Amino acid sequence: MWRASVLTILPDVFPGPLGASLAGKALATGIWSLDVVDIRSFATDRHRTVDDTPAGGGPGMVMKADVLGRALDATGADRPRLLLSPRGKPLTQARVEALTKDAGVVLVCGRFEGVDERVISARGLEEVSLGDYVLSGGEIAAMALIDACIRTLPGVMGTAASGEEESFSRGLLEYPHYTRPQVWEGRAIPEVLLSGDHGRIAAWRHAEAERLTRERRPDLWARRGSNQPLLPDGQRPQARQALPDAKIDAPSTDPQAKPAVRPHPTGER
Repeated sequence: MWRASVLTILPDVFPGPLGASLAGKALATGIWSLDVVDIRSFATDRHRTVDDTPAGGGPGMVMKADVLGRALDATGADRPRLLLSPRGKPLTQARVEALTKDAGVVLVCGRFEGVDERVISARGLEEVSLGDYVLSGGEIAAMALIDACIRTLPGVMGTAASGEEESFSRGLLEYPHYTRPQVWEGRAIPEVLLSGDHGRIAAWRHAEAERLTRERRPDLWARRGSNQPLLPDGQRPQARQALPDAKIDAPSTDPQAKPAVRPHPTGER
């Protein structure tokens, strides 16, 4: 069983959406478990104080190392310990899949201006970020991370292939989807998807995935290209791919012959 432990000062917000849909069913059937730890229960004063003013001055409050340290010690160190933080490394699908290979994860939900740096280093917390923006706390980020992990666990998704072609699974964004009615508000489903030709459909979907990745996530496209081995002519594989129905003629050895007309790379119009 994959186990998620969440340390938070807002324990009542869990499981939230994790108790519904696929994650909720998997929780009910024992594929994964959720432990919610109230950080305030490890405070020693009658006000259950978990924060204090920042050393050196400045706005806001900082989560106390001693209180959070006790909460972490009570939770155990048998799983990766992550602190949801805007200054952490961006969470990727590869990191998500790696986390599911462990027995589970311990997530610390920061609040206020941040967490005392000493507990981060002393307890070996790995800082993880969902993106370049700031939330009020780590709870929503923790739910997102857990959900991303749960859906990759065996037995959670109804069809194994459902996760194989999703965004980021192959370094590309996912291709567009369509369903009935065939025409809606004058917009028709692309003909190729109604052709029954699985080869053409697969080629169209791959081309669309590449197009969307180039347009919307040039950073992903650049990484994908740089990770591909060079071909003998020095090009990357993507540069040699053609549109599904296009035919690429071999270059002529006749110096008087006109150069062959080549299509644009896959997905370009």
